[in-house]
Amino acid sequence: MSMPKGSNLQVPTAALRVELGWRSGPGVPDVDASALLLVSGKVRTDGDFVFYNQPTHSSGAVRHEGKREAGGQVTETLVVDLARVEPAIETVVLAASVDGGTFGQVPGLSVRVLDEGRGTEAARFDPAAGVETAFVLGEFYRRQGAWKFRAVGQGYGSGLEGLATDYGITVDEPQHAVPPAPATRVDRPSVPGVPPVTVTPPSVAVPAPPVTALPPTSPYGAPPPSPTAPYGPPAPAVPPSAPGAPVRLTKVTLTKQAPSVSLTKQGGTSGFMRVNLNWQVRKQFSGWGSKRGRAVARHSDLDLDLCALFELSDGSKGVVQALGNAFGSLHHPPFIHLDGDDRTGAVESGENLTINLDRTQSFRRILIFVTIYEGARSFADLHATVTLQPQHGAPVEFFLDECTVPSTVCALALITNSGGDLIVQREARYLVTERGVSPQRTIDRAYGWGMNWTPGRK
Repeated sequence: MSMPKGSNLQVPTAALRVELGWRSGPGVPDVDASALLLVSGKVRTDGDFVFYNQPTHSSGAVRHEGKREAGGQVTETLVVDLARVEPAIETVVLAASVDGGTFGQVPGLSVRVLDEGRGTEAARFDPAAGVETAFVLGEFYRRQGAWKFRAVGQGYGSGLEGLATDYGITVDEPQHAVPPAPATRVDRPSVPGVPPVTVTPPSVAVPAPPVTALPPTSPYGAPPPSPTAPYGPPAPAVPPSAPGAPVRLTKVTLTKQAPSVSLTKQGGTSGFMRVNLNWQVRKQFSGWGSKRGRAVARHSDLDLDLCALFELSDGSKGVVQALGNAFGSLHHPPFIHLDGDDRTGAVESGENLTINLDRTQSFRRILIFVTIYEGARSFADLHATVTLQPQHGAPVEFFLDECTVPSTVCALALITNSGGDLIVQREARYLVTERGVSPQRTIDRAYGWGMNWTPGRK
């Protein structure tokens, strides 16, 4: 049963899954969930704001898992582990913002709080929405050594920027010709100790060696690493913003209707760019997976491999992947580095590739793709999020939710050099391998890379 606005109830001090849900459809704007960790009604630093550009709190207690869509229902998820919340934190605010519309245009809006360990529903709230562009949906707060959840339903007419600044976040937004209006609240009760905050606008190659053909008895292949291309150290993390810098709220979501973006136009022209893949198992399938009636592999059994085919400006080609230990290098050709081989799909890390944007002139094209190494037979079983996070500029994201075929290899994004500007093209192309043909060879043929492949292991 849905909680009335303003009501509260006790929740377990455990890992809780907060699912913000709504129905998709024509004209329905995008919705993003976020969380703020408060002391005396305000954040301590901008790091206490968890959202799509800053998906994990430093304590590990709160993380943003992104969206999934199935059967016309969209779900945006936050995980809040109350047992790990720092003692100084008094309140964890659960918020949402809408992009390109108001919450009155979002049908079936609801918030569910689930005990992640047991899978049971601890609380539910269905807020009434109108002209709001941001919402404080609910909050977890401490009371006599326990945690409670309150259904808040407090709206804002000034979007995520107004909500964030009201809790003490410094927001980095483009300079406006006319200063933006101060944060406007809609149907919000007074909150002691949370004064409005004014937003201050910011001041203005190594050749790939020939290898033998892949025998049909081995399903995986990888060219051996070139002995003349030393592997560099693990790539540094790429934070959404530098320490002490304002929080950046902008992002780019690639879709079928808008599948490409220029990194230059988004400000991503230098430094490192991290390409991150995170995934979750579908609890209920649609398409090919459901027709087979199969049990899904456990989350910990899944092993997806993030890979990159590259072609450099000198004509050399190759692959960066875990198979064959071809992890690449940031400071030597191919200037792409695979950070590691994650076999869990953990949201905090996932699989990461890092691309050195300072060497843009060295790239002709890069194809980011992913293969299922073990644990699932098709991408129809999975929901995945792909995020390209430049060190400077807006992040680029898209989702893998449309597979209806028994595909074990998916082309994610094609990055091409157009006169010194890297263009990111969303592919989300699911390929079905032929019997005895590796996923790597399948992706090679589809994009005309023209490489030879040999068996590889990891």
